[in-house]
Formats: sequence, C-alpha cells, structure tokens
Amino acid sequence: MTANVFVTRMIPQPALDRLKAAGIQFDVYSEDQVIPRDVLLKEVKGRDGVLCILTETIDAEVFDAADKAKIFANYAVGFNNVDVAEATRRGVCITNTPGVLTDATADLAWTLLMSSARRVAECDGYLRAGKYTGWGPMLWLGQDVSERTLGVIGMGRIGRAFAERAAAFRMKVLYTDAQPNKDFEAAYPYEVRFVEMDELLRKSDFVSVHVPLLDSTHHLISERELKMMQPHAILINSARGPIVDEAALVKALKEGWIWSAGLDVYEEEPAVHPELVTLPNCVLLPHLGSATIETRTRMGYIAVDNLIAFFKGEKPPTLVNPDVWKG
Repeated sequence: MTANVFVTRMIPQPALDRLKAAGIQFDVYSEDQVIPRDVLLKEVKGRDGVLCILTETIDAEVFDAADKAKIFANYAVGFNNVDVAEATRRGVCITNTPGVLTDATADLAWTLLMSSARRVAECDGYLRAGKYTGWGPMLWLGQDVSERTLGVIGMGRIGRAFAERAAAFRMKVLYTDAQPNKDFEAAYPYEVRFVEMDELLRKSDFVSVHVPLLDSTHHLISERELKMMQPHAILINSARGPIVDEAALVKALKEGWIWSAGLDVYEEEPAVHPELVTLPNCVLLPHLGSATIETRTRMGYIAVDNLIAFFKGEKPPTLVNPDVWKG
C-alpha cells in the first residue's frame, strides 16, 4: 500500500505498528506537545492523509496546505476541532474514534464526583504538607454520595454509562436530553425521571455534563444555571470546556452558590481560568477522560483502521461525513 501519512503527535505504539504493517509510510511529530501551527502546515504538505488530534484546528488553511490529503483521521470521539463542512465541500473524509472511550470517560467523571464529594485533593495536600496530627470528628468533612440525587445532562453513550454506575450507590437519577431514553429508564433499578434542565439543576445533589459542544450548548451552564443549583451541589464537567462558563463558575465557587466542582476540560484549553487554580473547592484534571492504556490504544487502532480502509478503497468504518463517500 503506497501512501504517506503525517501523525501530528505520538500515539500508543501498537497503533503505529499496525499502520506500518499495512505498508503505509508515516512520520510522527517528534515533540510531546501540541504541534505549532506553522509546523503543522509545513508537515501536511504532500501527504496522502493525516492522523490528527483534538488540540489541532483543522480548517481551510490546513486543507489548503494538505491539498493532496483526502482523509483526516481525528484521534478523538469529538470533532469540533475540524471544519467538517469545509472538508465535505472539498471531498475530504473525516473520521473519529467513537465507542471505545465510553467506559473510561464515565469512570473518570465518577472519579471527579467522588474526589469532589470527599475532598480528596484537599486532603492529599493537607497530609503531604505534614499537617495531619490524628483523627478528629470535624476533620475534612465531605458529603455522602449514596442515596442522593444525580442529575445527568445528556443521555448519550457516555451519559448513560455514567448514570448506570449510580445504581451501585442506590441513587435517584434525573436526566435531560433531546428526548427520553426509555431503555435506560426500564433498566435502571432505582427511581429515574426525564425532566427539564431547570428542574434537574434545582433538585440534584450532583450535576454531571455529558453533551457535545455545539452552538446551542456553549455556556449551557452559566450564572443563571449555577444560581439554580443547591448550595451543597457539586458540578462535574468531563465533556467539553466551553459548555461551562468558567468566569461564572469561579463566582459560584467563591460566593457559595454551589459547594464544589470537578473539571477535566476547560474553555481555553490548555489554559485554565487563573482563579480556578486558586480555589480549594475545585478538583482539576488535565483532560484525562480517555487516558487509560487500553482505551488510548483502542482509539489509535480505530484511527489507523480508518486510514487503512481508505487507502484500500474501502469506506472508513467511522466516517463522520458520509456524503463525501457517496459523492
């Protein structure tokens, strides 16, 4: 198979080994950091395809530079970093890596929830600083999780996987989405209700965001919504940063509108609102939703398999813009 691909950042080696075994030539950006824009534009020239990641903006300028490439395999389930409409206009295939990161991301959201509820990050720092002198009845009191009310905004694959785990804690689930998920309602062993978001915000002890980033979801959680939440409530965001208005969240945490928050994603990633970093009642992670060895390797396999299929003349398995293939 004669094709030349540029990989914009190192991915797990087994995936690259699969690409090599298929006879596809490739180069990988050598630095373990976000590729500079000028380097990206230079490296995609003359390539038959590109394996990119979510930190790169793939737009008309990139397509101009990569005028020979007819496939961009995005190493992520989301593809809001890619101008799909422009790609479709130019006849360029865009693929993603759905499905395989569902459980890892749902688990990570629960990690944030439990860490926020039991103040794990604060307590870890307290102990490491040598301040622990013994057990005390008022030492670092957190919140119960069992038998509380969980609010889930978005009942897609990850939202449902996240909500299913609540059964282990005998939690009541309130959820909102474009339409009810009757399969989940039938399977969940405890109380579950489809509600409007305002009711979810008012009645939930924990609120977790699991919607895609769209124009309609940008700042879906802002000052109005945060003020609806209960003072003991905890907000979790492992979806996309701009869904939550970080400035409003800072105000909510400082003024006690809500109790705490757990974040894996940020509005201007990798930058984080400078005041968030100073707040003890906010658990911050560096976008680790899919960061397990197994999941990131499976993501690599999907991205590579899309490339291999394309260069064989076959439809890529997870093609985002199928109209290109029809054309």
